[in-house]
Amino acid sequence: MTERMVPAGDAQLCAEGFGSPDDPAILLIGGAAASMDYWEDEFCERIAAAGRHVIRYDLRDTGRSTAYPAGSPGYTGAELVTDALAVLDGYGLPAAHLYGISMGGGIAQEIAVLHPSRVQTLTLQSTSPAGPGGPDRPDLPPMEPQVAALFASEAPQPDWSDREAAIEALIEGERPFDGAIPPDLARVRAVVTRMYDRTTDVAASQTNHWILEGGELDRGKLAEITAPTLVLHGTADPLLPFPHAEALAREIPGARLVPLPGMGHQYPPRAVWDTVVAELVAHTA
Repeated sequence: MTERMVPAGDAQLCAEGFGSPDDPAILLIGGAAASMDYWEDEFCERIAAAGRHVIRYDLRDTGRSTAYPAGSPGYTGAELVTDALAVLDGYGLPAAHLYGISMGGGIAQEIAVLHPSRVQTLTLQSTSPAGPGGPDRPDLPPMEPQVAALFASEAPQPDWSDREAAIEALIEGERPFDGAIPPDLARVRAVVTRMYDRTTDVAASQTNHWILEGGELDRGKLAEITAPTLVLHGTADPLLPFPHAEALAREIPGARLVPLPGMGHQYPPRAVWDTVVAELVAHTA
C-alpha cells in the first residue's frame, strides 16, 4: 500500500494501490461525500490477494485530495468523471476494470459511454440508471421516507471542527441508509474516524458533492455501453430501491444482476464480502 498524489487539472488527487501492478487493475470509484477510506483496507487486500491490482482514491473535497470552500466547489460533476481517468493516467493505465458505487457508479457509467476504450469491464453497485425516483421517473421507486426526511431536513449542520461531535454526527447520518444487515458499529466508527482524520476540510466534503452541476448521463446512452457489466445491489437499499438495479441491468446490454440480500445503500459490509469479492474476481478474469 503506497499513497501517491495524482494531478487532475487544477487538483491533486490522493490515490493508493494494493497488490502487484503487474496484475489486472481495478479502479474503485467512491460515492458522494466519502473518502477512499470507505473502501476498507481488508476488503481491498482480499481482492488484491486474488490477483488484482486494486486502486482507490479520494474524490475532490474528500480525504487528502484538493479541497474547495464549503458551498463553493471549484469544479463540476463532469470533472469528477475526468478525474477518474487522471488516476488511470497517474498509474500508467490505458484502461482498467471500473467498480463504482452510488455516485461513483454514475461516474463509471459516464466513462463507459464517453471513453469506452478506457474500460475493460464495469461493476456498478448501489446505483441507478437515472438517480432517485420521483414524479419525473415513475418507473423508478422513490427513496424510503427516512431517507427523504434526511435530505429534506433543514437542521443546522454540526460543528465540523469539533472532532468528537462531527464523528458522532457522521455515524448517525449513516443509519437511515442501513438495510437489514445489522451494522458493525465498531467498524463504522473506525472508518469514519479515519476519514475525519485524513480529510482536509470535512465541511467541504459533506457539502460540495451535493450541489455540483453537470456530469449527468442521458439515460438513453446506457444502451451504448459495450463493456461487460456486473450490477451489484442490496435488496434493502432505502435510497435506490432494488428496481433501480433491475432497470440498470435491463438497459445496459448483456449486464448481469447479482442481488446482495439485506444490504442497504452502503459500501459492502463484511457480511457480503465473500459474494462481492468472488463475483468481482470472476467478472474481471
